[in-house]
Amino acid sequence: MDNWPQEAWNQIVTKVSRTSERIGARFPHASVNGEYVLEPAYWWTAGFWPGLLWLIYRDTRDERLRAYAESCEQQLDEVMAAYDKLDHDMGFMWQLTSVARHKLLDGEAGEGSRRRAMLAANLLVGRYNVKGRYIRAWNPWRPDEDNAGWAIIDCAMNLSLLYWASQTSGDPRFRHVAMEHADTVVEHFIRPDGSVNHIVIFDPDTGERLGVNGGQGYAPNSAWSRGTAWAIYGMALSYKHTREARYLEAAKRAAHFFIANLPEDRVPHWDFRLPEDITKYRDSSAGACAACGLLLIAEFVDETESGLYQQEGERMLHALYMKYGSWDQVGEEGLILQGTSHYPEGKNIDVPLIYGDYFFAEGISRLLKHGELFW
Repeated sequence: MDNWPQEAWNQIVTKVSRTSERIGARFPHASVNGEYVLEPAYWWTAGFWPGLLWLIYRDTRDERLRAYAESCEQQLDEVMAAYDKLDHDMGFMWQLTSVARHKLLDGEAGEGSRRRAMLAANLLVGRYNVKGRYIRAWNPWRPDEDNAGWAIIDCAMNLSLLYWASQTSGDPRFRHVAMEHADTVVEHFIRPDGSVNHIVIFDPDTGERLGVNGGQGYAPNSAWSRGTAWAIYGMALSYKHTREARYLEAAKRAAHFFIANLPEDRVPHWDFRLPEDITKYRDSSAGACAACGLLLIAEFVDETESGLYQQEGERMLHALYMKYGSWDQVGEEGLILQGTSHYPEGKNIDVPLIYGDYFFAEGISRLLKHGELFW
C-alpha cells in the first residue's frame, strides 16, 4: 500500500511512452473503443497531452517526449494567429505547454515559451467584461447566437495564466483581472452549500446577473461534479497566487460538498443531484481534478485540517488507480476509465478523457514530490 504512488507512476510512464508512438505531437481528447480520438489544435483540451508529456519528462528526461511536447506547443502558434477560434480556455492550452516549458527549461531555451504564454495572457485579458467583472466564456456557435454575457466555472482554472503573467512581467494588471473574475466566482458560482453553477449569465452591458444555465450538468440547479472540481482546484490556485483568504474558504466550501457527496468507492458520479431514473455514470476526470485541488488545499491549512484534505485527495487517487486504471486492458490508450465529458449532449460518456489522465498523473506526481505545479 505504501508503495502504490510509485507503482502508479511507473504504469503511467510505461503506458504514455507506448501510446505516444501513435499519438506523437497531436491532440487526443477522448478514448473511444480503446483509441484516443484526435482533435484540432484549437480544441480546448489541446494542452493536456503535452502537459502530460512534460510531467513525465520532468521525471525521466525522455527527449522523445520533450520533442512531442515542443511540437504541440509550436502548432498552437497557428491557433493564436487565427485568434477567432480562441476562447476562455487559453489557460488550459498555454499553461500546460508554454508555461510548463518555461518553468522546466532555463534561460534562452524557455524564452520563446515565455513570449507565447504572455501573448496568450494578453488575449485572455481581452475577454474581460469590466461591467460584470467576468471573463467571457466561448464565442457564438451560430451567427444568430448571443452569449456575450456567459461566464463558466471552468475558467477558474484558466486564471493561473494571468497570475503567472503578472509574476513574470511585473505588471499587476493581469492579476487584477484574475482576482476580479475570482471574486465573481465566489459571489455568483459557488452556492452556500458548496455546490456550483456551471454557467452564470450576465447582462454584458450592465453586469447584472440574469440567471444560470445547467450546461454540462443535469439541470440549472443540479451539481455537476466536474464543475465542483474546477471550483475546488481553481479557487485553491487563486489562493496560492494571492494569499487572499476568501479564495481558500471558497475552495474549502466546494471541497466539503464534494467529499460529502462521494459514493463509497470515492469516485464521483457525473452530477451529484440526479433523479432516480438517470444513469449515475462516474466521472473519473472530476475525481482526478478534485484530488489535485484537495492536495493543494492541504498545503495551506493548519495541521488540524490538512490531514483531511490530504487523506481525501490520496484516497481518490488510490481509488482511481486500483479500480479505474486501464493497466490490464490491452489496447486501451487512456489511463483512467469511466470519464463523462458531456452527458446532456450525449458526448463521450463512460470513456477515458485526456484531462482526466492529465490530472491523475499530476496528482500522482505531486504525491511523489517531483516538482512545482505548472499552474
